[in-house]
Amino acid sequence: MRALVLSDIHGNLHALEAVLEAAGEFDQLWNLGDVVGYGANPNEVLDRVRAVATLHVRGNHDRVCSGLTSTHGFNPVAAEAASWTQRKLTVANLEWLREMPKGPIRATPRAQCAHGSPLHEDHYIVSMRDAWTPLQRMESEITFFGHTHVQGGFSQHQQDWEEVRPQYRETDTAEAWVLDVPLGTRHLLNPGSVGQPRDGDWRAGYAMYDDDLARVTFYRIPYDLAAAQGAIRAAHLPDRLASRLAAGR
Repeated sequence: MRALVLSDIHGNLHALEAVLEAAGEFDQLWNLGDVVGYGANPNEVLDRVRAVATLHVRGNHDRVCSGLTSTHGFNPVAAEAASWTQRKLTVANLEWLREMPKGPIRATPRAQCAHGSPLHEDHYIVSMRDAWTPLQRMESEITFFGHTHVQGGFSQHQQDWEEVRPQYRETDTAEAWVLDVPLGTRHLLNPGSVGQPRDGDWRAGYAMYDDDLARVTFYRIPYDLAAAQGAIRAAHLPDRLASRLAAGR
């Protein structure tokens, strides 16, 4: 079984379409949340994801943009984008977002999906200190998570602990990086952000999990950045949301 794992699309239709085209064949699609917020095409992205994904976990922007929680705690740019998104969402998409399930959700006997930490959906996992307790307490060997917009993660095998950071050589072509996840090892893995990476690489990030081969392949692919930026500016969203896409920050 091959699962395409996507997170933090954030209304970036151009990045999403590039990922789906590049991914090729897969058996399931796992959506780790934050489908909307920031980007200019929330309805188009939701329509596309709803049609192809087999598992969904809500993100904090999904909650806020659907009105389940307030923008309290968001910075002014994120709050403005969330309010704009809520006004633009169709009734059907608004209701669907409100019904997205809270993670973690078990996807296979080995793997589960969350948005933030498997112990709390809003907690960020950015360091080994953050990962230490979830790696020991999570109910599966593998948890796929998002929220940080940083591709990679953390692994444990007995007394060995390791930070996982895919290594790439290029900045403007498609690349892949493979991580083996053999039975008996534990992993917290972030596929990266499709629509708004924040690890210094502007390319869309995603992952493919092969359950039979016990392997996760991380990918970075270019997409039509100028079109995504143009859509944000045409929607009169804060320019910061467009300019930051080029820097991957």
